Amino acid sequence: MRALPMILAAAAFALPPASVAWADPGHHGHDHGPEAAYGRPGDPARGGRVIQVTMGETETGMAFAPSRIEVRQGEQVQFVLRNGGELEHELVIGTVEANREHAEAMAAHPDMEHEDLNAKRLRPRTSGVLRWQFSQAGTFEYACLIPGHREAGMVGTLVVK
Repeated sequence: MRALPMILAAAAFALPPASVAWADPGHHGHDHGPEAAYGRPGDPARGGRVIQVTMGETETGMAFAPSRIEVRQGEQVQFVLRNGGELEHELVIGTVEANREHAEAMAAHPDMEHEDLNAKRLRPRTSGVLRWQFSQAGTFEYACLIPGHREAGMVGTLVVK
């Protein structure tokens, strides 16, 4: 039975970490489920439609370009993100309610560190990819939840048809 501990150890590495946080409108704080109302993480092996999103500061605040994105229900998207700004920014996919709750938690705990599967945070002048599959139709949003950024205009509309 010496193989059993090795199997259990391998299984532990295959499971997602318990610290992975998911924002969900039905829960206060974070939910650890595999799928939310706005979808689930995309499969890196599947690719998907590429949508480029730039984030950064503007003369009047902060913004995403584009500020509105439409996708099809069931579609997997590869968001190619570029932080063209001088500050750190992030893109968090969620419902309006979940993102507001998450933003409030971040404002109350500004040193909070987290790695949400529905988000990507970028340092200034860097880029990254966030893969997401949109499983349910509806209107959702993407926002930067770093304290003050959403209020400065870093919020976009995401329509799943």
